[in-house]
Amino acid sequence: MRPKAVRASRFIASATLAGLLALSMAGCKTTGEEITGSVGSSAVPESEAGWRKSVELWGERYKANPGDAEVAMAYARALRATGQRAQAVAVLQQASIRNPRNMKLLGAYGRALADAGEYAQALDAFSRAHTPDNPDWRILNAQGAVLDEMGRHREAQSHYAAALKIVPNEPSVLSNLGLSYALEKQLKRAEATLRTAAAQPGVSPKVRQNLALVVGLQGRFDEAEKIASADLPESEAAANVAYLREMLARQSAWKKNGKQPYVPSPEAGSS
Repeated sequence: MRPKAVRASRFIASATLAGLLALSMAGCKTTGEEITGSVGSSAVPESEAGWRKSVELWGERYKANPGDAEVAMAYARALRATGQRAQAVAVLQQASIRNPRNMKLLGAYGRALADAGEYAQALDAFSRAHTPDNPDWRILNAQGAVLDEMGRHREAQSHYAAALKIVPNEPSVLSNLGLSYALEKQLKRAEATLRTAAAQPGVSPKVRQNLALVVGLQGRFDEAEKIASADLPESEAAANVAYLREMLARQSAWKKNGKQPYVPSPEAGSS
């Protein structure tokens, strides 16, 4: 049987910026952004071995031409996927110095900084990755996720609202907004927002897992398990709900001791 922490990671799909910005990093991300260009294929490796091979491939190309922004982003993405967050930041920092006006690169740099827990620096990078007269909804979404991680939930929600003006009903933004409400303990509002996200065409299974989490946080475990089962095998969905029950029991104990209960963070996306 897999450890509980592993099972929980499937249910709590947005599990802190470090795995948020995990925003959650080597899998399906909220930005939908891909590495493309003449440097190579945009195909994403499907295994740890594939990512390690990708590190070697892009590492060699980066050494040959560290000023190539596309190569630097692809190399950093592979580094982050293999847990080498500090090195990914260093690669993108050098690339951004060489390409100070490349907004796509600055966005990737911001995500790498957030992934490494450097939230203030991430916000600075994101602020330079788009302009007020030409805002990028993906960057607004990422900024919101970082602000949520810093506990600045109202500011985060204003960024999500701005993103939704550009892409109404975008599920990745709605999912982050719903989790932001959950972090403020507005569980009913969080559920309504996540239900809207989950109803969008082609939505990621991660959104439904977030919905299942918020439903479970309200004590409706059977319903949470049913939602989770739409994307997970029955045994895994049941295990996740069992884990959630245990987590809520611990939260009750934390509340008695005056401690803050755990709620997962929104995601900033990947480079």
